[in-house]
Amino acid sequence: MFRTRFTARSAPDRTVRTRISAPALRRVAAVIAAISLGLLTDVFALGTSASATTVPGPPSGWSTVFSDSFSGSSGSGIDSQWMYDTGAGSTFGTGEIETMTNSTSNVHQDGAGHLDITALGSGGNWTSGRVQTTSANVGAPAGGELEVTASIQQPTGGLGYWPAFWMLGPGQWPENGEIDIMEDVNALSEVSGTIHCGTDPGGPCNESNGIGSGLRACSGCQSGFHTYTMILNRTNTSAESITFYLDGASYFTVNESQVGTSTWQAAFDHNLSIILDLAMGGGYPNGVCGCTSPTGATSSGGTMSVAYVAAYSTSSGSSGGGGGGGTGASGTGPITGYQGLCLDDRSASTALYNPVQVYTCNGTAAQQWSVVQAGSLIKVFGMCLDVDAAGTADGTKVDLYTCNGTGSQVFIPESNGELYNPQSNKCLDDTAYGGSGTQLQIWDCADTANQQWKLP
Repeated sequence: MFRTRFTARSAPDRTVRTRISAPALRRVAAVIAAISLGLLTDVFALGTSASATTVPGPPSGWSTVFSDSFSGSSGSGIDSQWMYDTGAGSTFGTGEIETMTNSTSNVHQDGAGHLDITALGSGGNWTSGRVQTTSANVGAPAGGELEVTASIQQPTGGLGYWPAFWMLGPGQWPENGEIDIMEDVNALSEVSGTIHCGTDPGGPCNESNGIGSGLRACSGCQSGFHTYTMILNRTNTSAESITFYLDGASYFTVNESQVGTSTWQAAFDHNLSIILDLAMGGGYPNGVCGCTSPTGATSSGGTMSVAYVAAYSTSSGSSGGGGGGGTGASGTGPITGYQGLCLDDRSASTALYNPVQVYTCNGTAAQQWSVVQAGSLIKVFGMCLDVDAAGTADGTKVDLYTCNGTGSQVFIPESNGELYNPQSNKCLDDTAYGGSGTQLQIWDCADTANQQWKLP
């Protein structure tokens, strides 16, 4: 379960992009549709209406890869696309003080198309809620784009409130990647967008602050619903970017060149989970107010209300056509390594922990691997290439396991042919150049012949 999150307090403004964004196109389309129906009242308040609970359709050339409009009955908990992340907020590494629960007092659907996350305080003790998708389920395919968006009304209540809509990759923070699409603190009616990557402390992403927009005005964000969006653009795989939007207008962009290619690939060239939570206290609100929050004047019962969450993707290498957002494979066939040997599922077995080896290429099904670009998962017989027991040491064996999207199963193709596992900071390795029948391992990346692989 993903636990760690840090956030940025300030960062210099960057020049925003001027292209017509996918969020903006959807808003224009919605306006046109509304006019055609004669529904002129409040049509230009799109993104601020409490009744806007319907997930927008994808723009032309995009596909919906995840959505939830929270249509459950009043008082019901989350649906099966989500899971609770419970426990003391102090374990998340951010200084927050609440306890996250699975109680419907803290997290429930309201019967009117909203998911409400409510912080409740009594005598200095606070409970709240944090939910995330059940897997790292959305990512931008190489050569394509991913948009993740939500319609949210921020909570009121005063010092200490810390609502967040964000994404997290599998594996070790911060190299696994984090994208904070919406954060506000202390009920300021502001918003910030931030990325986290690399190493902590310091590193190319200035951890634990990250690279962010800093807080900026978000007028009416506590009195109505507004859309918070990010687009991960991989159409040029050597110059990728992440752009943040408020109500369809871009306000901050981070480029791959700011952190370096290897750091960026480890952080963002794979699937991530979507997370919604309402924290209380911690480093971000305390740093902004210069105080310890929450205080005695902070009101209990502040609610972060979510009308919908959605993710859209283009297909790999195209700004048009259907897309998978990590659900489609970039290719299926043999993966070859040192001396032309093939990656092989020993004895064509689907048993858990079955060894993955190199073997003489023979065209059998045990050597037909599917490489999922956005998730960087490598599959055969529906099972995934996996680092045994989530090991991170040199020499840890590689085997097959049920696909679960954890950091043990992320192998990012590098330009030099290596398959890099961010969780361990090591590469897939043909053990000691061992020859046909040798089980694979992970080892420090060395750009050697026994770590270079040719994908299908």
